[in-house]
This record gives sequence, structure tokens and C-alpha cells, in this order.
Amino acid sequence: MKALFNDGVVKEIEDDISVIRHTCSHVLAQAVKRLYPETKLAIGPSIDNGFYYDFDREGGFTPEDLEALEKEMKKIIKENLKISTYTKPRAEAIEFMKEKDEPYKVELIEDLPEDASISFYEQGDFVDLCAGPHILYTKGIKAFKLTSIAGAYWRGSEKNKMLTRIYGTAFFTKDELADYLNMIEEAKKRDHRKLGRELGIFTMMEEGPGFPFFLPNGMILKNTLIDYWREVHTREGYVEISTPIMLNRQLWETSGHWDHYKENMYTTVIDDTDFAVKPMNCPGGMLVYKSEPHSYRDLPLRIGELGLVHRHEKSGQLHGLMRVRCFTQDDAHIFMTPEQIPSEIKGVISIIDEVYKLFGFKYHVELSTRPEDSMGSDEDWETATNGLKSALDDLGLDYVVNEGDGAFYGPKIDFHLEDSLGRTWQCGTIQLDFQLPMRFNAEYMGEDGEKHQPIMIHRVVFGSIERFIGIIIEHFAGKFPLWLAPVQVKVLPVSEKSHDYAVSVYEKLKQAGIRVELDKRDEKIGYKIREAQMKKIPYMLILGENESSTGTISVRSRDKGDLGASKLDEFIADIKEEIDTKGQK
Repeated sequence: MKALFNDGVVKEIEDDISVIRHTCSHVLAQAVKRLYPETKLAIGPSIDNGFYYDFDREGGFTPEDLEALEKEMKKIIKENLKISTYTKPRAEAIEFMKEKDEPYKVELIEDLPEDASISFYEQGDFVDLCAGPHILYTKGIKAFKLTSIAGAYWRGSEKNKMLTRIYGTAFFTKDELADYLNMIEEAKKRDHRKLGRELGIFTMMEEGPGFPFFLPNGMILKNTLIDYWREVHTREGYVEISTPIMLNRQLWETSGHWDHYKENMYTTVIDDTDFAVKPMNCPGGMLVYKSEPHSYRDLPLRIGELGLVHRHEKSGQLHGLMRVRCFTQDDAHIFMTPEQIPSEIKGVISIIDEVYKLFGFKYHVELSTRPEDSMGSDEDWETATNGLKSALDDLGLDYVVNEGDGAFYGPKIDFHLEDSLGRTWQCGTIQLDFQLPMRFNAEYMGEDGEKHQPIMIHRVVFGSIERFIGIIIEHFAGKFPLWLAPVQVKVLPVSEKSHDYAVSVYEKLKQAGIRVELDKRDEKIGYKIREAQMKKIPYMLILGENESSTGTISVRSRDKGDLGASKLDEFIADIKEEIDTKGQK
């Protein structure tokens, strides 16, 4: 594919859909100016899976406006306008945009250096401030769709004016676009906010925006995940602790969070002393490590914590369980000697791999390196980064390097899992940290009789348990595997005549440790079955006069339909094995 760059040079580049999407955002802006010329233009980049453009228009836009804009965009594409580029000196560019009455463009140019050469792209009667690149002719856009409207603050600041953001997407072919739009429709059906309410898992209240309320079924799901987490970590030699939710300013200054993370922290004053609600568990974990002396014989020391953390998120960024203001982080902090780094990192990777495979997730790995806002010496950062690279290379894992995206105290490995719709989510992470043990003066007595500073690993597997629940709701479309399902079996008597037998079946299932509900309502059995199916319950036991007289059960599977008659003891044995093995046999 050929693309036009802002130096006027046409280059052959690999198929890069972002170039088409970026051009599509310009076509959208051109359509807006044709139909609604009073509108002011802000910015319009390509993004993952599409593009957007921010506009300042009195009253915003409606879904009907999107239809009109799509029609106008198709006309612009059909006109096959040639796209050209040119530059202007900064002062001239400012005057140019003032003449066009585009104040947002003026502000963007004024933020650039005085000696900057400002590039513009032009197509027909439309010109836009842009760094490019773009395709050569508008007809190169073969398949696009405007998808939604949202509000967006200018430059992402709540202090600025709220603009209207129009989202869209574009693909090389109409078939690719159709596949994507079908996936979007399927994602709407799987929306964890919708299913979370319908399945009684969680809800959000006006009294606590960004603070999820877990309902009874949600607590069963959450506790089942936590039980599994504890099972794995106990097996792997972790001990568990719990640290306070609120700690004083001195701690956060020592950890570096007060200087590097304060804008995301909730603070208060107690007895004339500044306190902060913890946004992370690691400083508390450091205090636990320091609470008693350690020898090299104690290391590696693997300390886990299911800690509730709070982080300030802007209201516009909140999204169900995916972006909240409080969540349970399945943290662990591993204290070790330098020689133990490779084996401990490999051990953590092994746990993450095991957990993700259990849920049916594929994943890819990114190594994030030193950011601009960081602390520590170049030597420490190089040692830490090389330690992570070495472990990944030894395991033969493919990974990409994400330059400058590490934590402020150390590099990290991020695990991006892929769900059943092909979407990716960043969950697990491994961070190697030389800085925090140094800042807290953490020590251990070495084999040489001298004091040494331990190396520290920060790591999570689920990441946020709340967010992980949101992901698996959508991944399974609410049809959780048997071991996770809040209700595993629903007992459905056909009529009042079989109520007594249904109660006895219910009691036996309950005594066997199976999560079971009994529906004794005076409703038709078809209605009860449909409702249980809507609640996505794995097994339904239909009990009529025949089952009562023969002491059997009629089994219906959520996924396979009618399974026929069975003896209750055999059914209990089968599903207990399925639960105990988590469906792995």
C-alpha cells in the first residue's frame, strides 16, 4: 500500500490499516464541515479497531446525523479526491487556522516550538492540520462504518469543554468489516454489565460511582475464584498476609507513591497527619517483610495478598467492572537473592500459564522497559530488564518489547489474554524491583555473614479480581463452567405431586456440596426450564410422577439439552468429579 507522508514523499509501506483509518477520520471531518459548517474541529486519530474525531457543535450529534454523515462520506470517497500535503511556518499556520475559525487547531499549533514546520493535508475543499501519513486518494477507502457517539473533554481534561466524539471503523474489505460488526453485536449480547444484572452477579449504585456492589451470586463467583487462587498458591509455597487499607504519608513518601502517584490516591487527615487509602499493596508488604529478620535460608520468600485497593479514576473512564475505583488485587511479593531471579520468574510464568489455560485463554507477552518518570540507577534498570529478558528467552516465549511503559520502579512483563471474541485484555504482570527494597532498607543475612538487599518481584495473575470477573462473564457469555457457576443445579418439580421428592433430591445435592436451588413455584415446567436456561444454570433436574415413583431423575444440560434418565447417586458422582477436576478430565 502506498502512503503519503508529511514531507510530500510517497512510500510503499506494509499493509497498515491504521493509515486507511486515519484517512477515514479526515473524510468524516470533511463530511461534518460540508453538512454542519459551523462545527469546530478538534482531533481525529486512528485507534485500535477504528478511528474517532472530536467536534465542537452546539447540541452535538444524533444517530440520525451519523446516517447523514455516512452518506456524505460515501460521496466524498466516490469523488476520489486526491490527497496532498504541504507545510507552513508556525506563525503562518496559526493565522491560517484563525482565518478558518478553528480555535482548537490554533491551540495545538501554539503548543509547538516556534521554529516548527507545520504540516497540513488537503483533499478537495477540505484541509486539516495533521502529521499523516494518509493514502493517496479517498477511493482507497473500501469499507467503513460510523459506530457510536460519546462525550470527550478537550485534551482529556475535565477542566476543558466537553466535545462530541464520533467513533468509526474501517477495514480493507467489506467482508472484514462485516465480521467486525458481527463481533461487536455479539459483544453487546455478552456485555458484562447487562449479564451481571441479569445473573445477579453485581450492580452499580449512584451512591458509589465506580465502586461495585457484589450480589449473592457474584460473591459465590468471587469466592470460588479466590479459593482456586489460594489452592494454587498454597501448592506453590506462598504464605498469605493482609495489610491495612489506610497508611500514613511517610510510608507513601518512602515508597515513592506520594511523589509519583498521588493524583490517583484518596487522601485524608487523621490526628493532624496525612494518610492515604492504599492504591497498591506493595508498601504494606515491605513492612511485613521488615517486621522480622531474615536469612538467605528464608529466601525465596513468597508472600501473597488479596488486598482491596482504591485508585481515583475520572468519571468518564469508569466502565462496569473493567474500570473501577476499588478492586481486589491478587498480589504477591517475592523476596529473593539475585541468583534466584530466573527460577522465580519462571515459576510465576508457570502459574499464569496454568491459570489462563484453565479458562481457555490464549495470551501474548510484552516486556515493558524504563519510563521517563522513574527512579533508580541505569545499572539497576539494566540488570532488572536483562533478568526478565533472560527468563523469557530461556522459556522460549515470544514477546514484544514495549519501550518506556514500565512501572516507575522497575521493568515488567505483561500478559495480554485473548477471549472467545478475539479481544485482548492485559491482566497478569511480573515486575522486577530493585528500588523498593532499597528505599525501605530491607535486608537479609547472606551466607557470607554480611547484610544484603533482597530483590523483589511484584506480580498478579488475575490482576483485578473484579475486572477478571467482568472478562470471564463476557468470555463465557455468562455460561460459566460447572465449577464456577454460582448455581450448579436447578431442581424443577413438574407439579405439586412431586414436591416432596424434589425436596429430598435437593437435600441430597446440598449435602454433597453442590450449589443447588429448588423451584417449587406453581408454574408450568416449560416456563421453569426456559427461565433456568436464561439464568445459564449448567444442569436442570426435571422431576415428575414417573421420577418420583422410580427414584430417578431426568437430567437436562444447559449446553447439550436432554440427557435422559439417571440415578441420583450416579449424577452426583459425575458432576462432583467435573467440579473437583474443573472440567479438565
